[in-house]
Amino acid sequence: MNDWLTDSELLVMKTVWESEEPLSVQEIMVRTNQKYGKKWKVQTISTFLGRMVKKGYLDMERKGRSFYYYPLVMEDAYRKMEFERQITFWGDGSLDGLVASFAKVTRLTEEEKERIRRLLDDMD
Repeated sequence: MNDWLTDSELLVMKTVWESEEPLSVQEIMVRTNQKYGKKWKVQTISTFLGRMVKKGYLDMERKGRSFYYYPLVMEDAYRKMEFERQITFWGDGSLDGLVASFAKVTRLTEEEKERIRRLLDDMD
């Protein structure tokens, strides 16, 4: 999948992922606005949803006069794709390259470094 989600689309997508059942445009608007402090209107949400359907991330089903949206790409699958994209772009294809790139622009506390060391040790 080459059409990545924009930041705004990702907020809407997270709202859909967090639901265990398909959501209407109205429900998505209310939940997204509440959780992320937005003031998006139905038309704005509809635009994002239409783009995500076209990109293949969502599908919809009609119930009465309303459309309900549900994910075709699950959150874990998207997260994996996004991590792989970041590794390829910022890490020149390797995870250690990504970590090195990250370390150049971020100051980690000793506590954070120790937590990372423990995470790496636990991977064995």
